[in-house]
Amino acid sequence: MALLQRPKGTQDQLPEGSPKLEPMTSERWHRFVTSTAQNVIERSGAQFISTPMFEYVEVVRRGVGGSTDIVRKEMFTVSYFEERDKYVLRPEGTAPIARAFLENGLKQLPSPLRLWTHGPMFRAENVQKGRLRQFHQVDYEVIGSPDPLVDAEAIALMVEVFAQLGVRGTRVQLGSVGDPEDRARYNGYLQTLFTAHEARLSADSIDRLQRNPMRILDSKDKGDRALLNELRPLPMLDFLGPQAAAHFQAVQGYLTSWGVPFEVDPTIVRGLDYYNRTAWEIHHTGIGAQSALGGGGRYDGLIGQLGGQETPAVGWAFGVERALIALGHEGAQLPAAKGPLLYVVALDEELLGAAAGLALQARRFGRAEFGVRARKPGAALGEAVKKGAHFAALLGSEEAHNGTVSLKNLVTGEQQSVAQSDLGRLLEGVMQ
Repeated sequence: MALLQRPKGTQDQLPEGSPKLEPMTSERWHRFVTSTAQNVIERSGAQFISTPMFEYVEVVRRGVGGSTDIVRKEMFTVSYFEERDKYVLRPEGTAPIARAFLENGLKQLPSPLRLWTHGPMFRAENVQKGRLRQFHQVDYEVIGSPDPLVDAEAIALMVEVFAQLGVRGTRVQLGSVGDPEDRARYNGYLQTLFTAHEARLSADSIDRLQRNPMRILDSKDKGDRALLNELRPLPMLDFLGPQAAAHFQAVQGYLTSWGVPFEVDPTIVRGLDYYNRTAWEIHHTGIGAQSALGGGGRYDGLIGQLGGQETPAVGWAFGVERALIALGHEGAQLPAAKGPLLYVVALDEELLGAAAGLALQARRFGRAEFGVRARKPGAALGEAVKKGAHFAALLGSEEAHNGTVSLKNLVTGEQQSVAQSDLGRLLEGVMQ
């Protein structure tokens, strides 16, 4: 019988030491990224929110936009008996959070409301380095303020997350996609420009030429990229109205005053239709042509598109796997994994249950494990050393009779007989 394998475009997050562990894909590395992000984000006052991993298709279609690659080509739809194709595995986090904001009356909470989440997302992409069909994102949203100060704060927060992760060599590319009327003028300009070169466009870009010409600027097709390089500059910023231009200048002013470095990119386009005004990406210089780690922008119209009142908002997301590629490129290392505080081993078979009971009690003070087979003292200590334990507690018939354990500090080499009733106090003192 053939060995079953994981689906294409997915990864297993394995424990350390696994024989087939690929660099930077362990569960510890994923947890390092998300816990570091949590530490930075929650210091801003953001609260965690969790949404289902699947949504009604209409949430994504209306929220993300019908002209996007996500809706046109990358949605994983879910069939459920008679309700076929009503659901989609979530491809991104913002639209589901906006839906949850509306459905659960979160507008009643103090504004602006800062929210964040992390978890798996799903897109039927062509699999390549850093682009998976199940990937993981960290997502941060601020709902309820139109102030450019909030945009700048969001950018600074994203920069700080990568700084705390230890990702060096990043750069912020900052732009603006203007207000809807600005985009309409710009799309008219691009439609005229690209129509003159239609024969050189990819099939996808020819389709975008009618639907939303700005999407052409985000094309990954090599021919399209070559044409775009020839036609540059393609100055979206020249089409900004007075209000959008003032907003963009204010964002730059805040970032400059805070010492947050950025580069103005007049042609930046985010891959989702809900953005307006501020848009940005964070790139890493060492991970190749597809160098974006993540990005974000303002989306004042999204909640209105989902059926609520127009509500200003801004947010960002980055891919955990993309961040890990950057960390791997820089040779980042995690501290060695800590073993248990205590490892308890029975020296006789009939004492296995008692040894396990000691470990269960010790878990109030730290990580404690127990051997599932009786060992001789030398083998027991060797097993504790392999586990990376701080202490090894040996329980033989004499110790059981006296209510003690033979406790060895594997760091200092000191060994002593300790009353079982005193074991917790000793461990608590080590933890302090």
